[in-house]
Amino acid sequence: MKKIQLYSLATPNGQKVSIALEEMELEYDAHTIDIMKDEQFNPSFVKMNPNSKIPVIVDPEGPSGNEITVFESGAILLYLAEKTGKFLSSDPKVRMETIQWLFFQMGGVGPMFGQFGHFYKYAKDKCDHPYPKERYTNETKRLLKVLDDRLENRKFLVGDEYSIADMATFPWVGCLDWGYAARDFLEVDNYKNIVAWHDRCMSRVKTVAGCSVCPFDKK
Repeated sequence: MKKIQLYSLATPNGQKVSIALEEMELEYDAHTIDIMKDEQFNPSFVKMNPNSKIPVIVDPEGPSGNEITVFESGAILLYLAEKTGKFLSSDPKVRMETIQWLFFQMGGVGPMFGQFGHFYKYAKDKCDHPYPKERYTNETKRLLKVLDDRLENRKFLVGDEYSIADMATFPWVGCLDWGYAARDFLEVDNYKNIVAWHDRCMSRVKTVAGCSVCPFDKK
């Protein structure tokens, strides 16, 4: 079996896909795309993803045995789940519920948490107006409340089973701490259901392995 080729970096969006590859026990080769060095704009990468964003996969054994390139992390998760029959229920109701929460991450959690991190950490010395930081702080807290309410009396986002919705979402929650150093500022520990869920996700050996694929250069 030919290996899937992964082009990524260990951002929350990148971690989603390497976690899925590990959890689904798919063979793959990992290639680091260092966005800090603008490698995502190299012509060879742009050919795979015209939007110049990680991650991207190339599956030599795609539909009907033909090679396929897939970009957009949510689309990749759906593709891999359908390819393997894992972490996405075949029950129509549960399947749609999982896809709903995957799209909630793609359309809400990722973009809003990312903007929060930008203005809280990376642009704090470039923007002296309080509005952007306040706006994205409030929206991040609102989304955390939505997640916390959803996780009341649930082990994972869609009941008792770990799914691609969890793989997509929990790296972004973790990034509030390890990426933006904003855990205390956002009072994340007050969201008890989220904290317990994040711990459950991180108790999975293959998930932890996926988090460390294509690490940032520490130099």
